[in-house]
Amino acid sequence: MSEVSIGRRSFLKRTAAAAALVGSMKATAQSSEAKTDMPTIKKAVQLGNLPSSLSDSEKFKLAKACGWDGIEAYPMGDLEAAAKLGEAARAAGVRIHSTCFGGWGTPFSSADPALIDKGLAGMEVALRSTKAMGGEVVLLVPAVVNAEVSYADAYARSQEHIRKLLPVAKEVGVIIAVENVWNRFLLSPLEFARYVDEFESPWLRAYFDVGNVVAYGWPEHWIRTLGERIARVHLKDFKGTGGHCGDWKPLREGSVNWPEVRRAFDDVGYTGWMTTEVGGGDEAFLRDLAHRVDLIIAGQ
Repeated sequence: MSEVSIGRRSFLKRTAAAAALVGSMKATAQSSEAKTDMPTIKKAVQLGNLPSSLSDSEKFKLAKACGWDGIEAYPMGDLEAAAKLGEAARAAGVRIHSTCFGGWGTPFSSADPALIDKGLAGMEVALRSTKAMGGEVVLLVPAVVNAEVSYADAYARSQEHIRKLLPVAKEVGVIIAVENVWNRFLLSPLEFARYVDEFESPWLRAYFDVGNVVAYGWPEHWIRTLGERIARVHLKDFKGTGGHCGDWKPLREGSVNWPEVRRAFDDVGYTGWMTTEVGGGDEAFLRDLAHRVDLIIAGQ
């Protein structure tokens, strides 16, 4: 083979390599641009954690100044007042993304028809007031297991009664998100996923609480199992392993492996809201808390 042929072949190889490199650089740039355009996780604080001495408008302005994107509020019977609350939040540069109904006082696992009726009425108000505020999700504790209510009954009754609310949820466009709490119910991620799936409805999803899981296992395992079922996330930290022996701790000071939790959320493609469920405080407290959440979102 002549030197000319060898030189030409070498030139073609170098040209091809250069073209591949340029293409790779363009792809990387395009990928980076795409990532920039992708939805990012937003952080929220509960309305009750803001200083009670302030008006609602002042609370929202303080939250914005401290770096928060949104608010988790509470249901209101007055829909006009609920709409005004949502407007005040948006005027301050934050938004009410969800409300916390709870459900401990009127569990859908109860055998008392009067208690069930009260719970159904309360949840309908919660769904409609959340819509009025501009929110998208209502947190619900689905059931409570105790000496009087068996696990099997709690499972069956809660599903039966929650199904009655799905038409309202669809009508107003607000998701019912059942949360994992210390109610002796839905004690594994597999069962939680199955419970949600059995509704066969986009209006019933999971509200995942990171700190509550530490008593039963590892949050990252639950996140990867629940996956796209997760509609919203609560952030808190717990020090301890196994059972309820332990203490609540400030974010990033407990037993939660936050970098691994963050990777798990990435793995399942979660880009929604993360709301702190901790004690309230003044401006310094709120700024420090927002910084802690920023570190968690950053994977630290």
